[in-house]
Amino acid sequence: MDNIAGSKPTLTWAVHISVVALVLLWLFPTIGLFVSSFRTADQISSSGWWKALFPTEQNMTLRTAAPETQVQEGDLWVIEGNLFEEENSDATIATWGTSSRDLSAYQPGDTAEDDGMRLTVEADGAYRLTSGTEMEGRRGERVFVVAETPPDFTLANYRQVLLSGDSTDSMSKAFFNTLTVTIPATIIPIVIAAFAAYALAWMDFPGRALLIAFVVGLLVVPLQLALIPLLKLHLGIGIGKGYLGTWLAHTGFGLPLAIYLLRNYMVGLPRDIIENARVDGATDFQIFTKIILPLSFPALASFAIFQFLWTWNDLLVAKVFLIDATGQTTVMTNQIVELLGTRGGNWEILATAAFVSIAMPLLVFFAMQKYLVRGLLAGSVK
Repeated sequence: MDNIAGSKPTLTWAVHISVVALVLLWLFPTIGLFVSSFRTADQISSSGWWKALFPTEQNMTLRTAAPETQVQEGDLWVIEGNLFEEENSDATIATWGTSSRDLSAYQPGDTAEDDGMRLTVEADGAYRLTSGTEMEGRRGERVFVVAETPPDFTLANYRQVLLSGDSTDSMSKAFFNTLTVTIPATIIPIVIAAFAAYALAWMDFPGRALLIAFVVGLLVVPLQLALIPLLKLHLGIGIGKGYLGTWLAHTGFGLPLAIYLLRNYMVGLPRDIIENARVDGATDFQIFTKIILPLSFPALASFAIFQFLWTWNDLLVAKVFLIDATGQTTVMTNQIVELLGTRGGNWEILATAAFVSIAMPLLVFFAMQKYLVRGLLAGSVK
């Protein structure tokens, strides 16, 4: 009865639920980072990103104006004003008090009396402080309030991160440095791997099987195992402190997967097309450029996604091979690490910098994701 037409096995529902759960686990942090990048520091510290569309409560310690601003009205000395500064003018007071131990002692409009002084505070922050004797001191009276602030979204975080001239916060230079590393480090291994994959798939020469086995074996070699020897080699030939050494390092580490992926795709292409081209007098280079490459675009795009995401999010290779004490070649991942040290408490800056860092990979992935599955499944079935 489990295989009745129109019914779905239990395993199918389990797979669907698992996929939805994985998507949500990936999506929620991304949305949270995006929303937090538009919030102010006070709102981030007072409530989670899921409350961004609702008013938030904040405990504030405010002061009345200094006694030097008091005026005499009959027998009373009076100080009037507003507790909120200009940037908090939209906030409203829910409760207030004259002691930090009891912030809900009074409601807006109530009057507190203490040592001959009377203080009345309204919901919009307007207050009136009166005393029968002249008030003394350099600072105003403290008022502890619980204020409700409306949702507030700002572009100031992005202006600080992208357009600021401060080298500590600015990600613009690091953004272009990352592009300088990523684009060549994606194109170079694709070009080399495409030629190698065609040779391993359609050209007969001695040792081809051994080369294929060698490429498969390189897939399991840990990246960390080759870092120090490769760095010594780069330093020995003078390319260990710049973009060239980083490009070659990414190329070397990405080539095994690229060759394996492209070779599996190319070997599954129809043999008749290639044989007919050879009968018509086409050379291997013409077959490769005019037939194989256009037909292999899904596999090329699939590897391009992997390589781009890897090099964009890489920190280890950039730390080892892109040595620069002046910060002129700092990539975005390294810039975020530095922000954690200098801006560890500024969550709005960190959230904005992190989202700027993942925005480009997200754009590339969604633009080319339709080729990802086609490229990964290439050669799996006949």
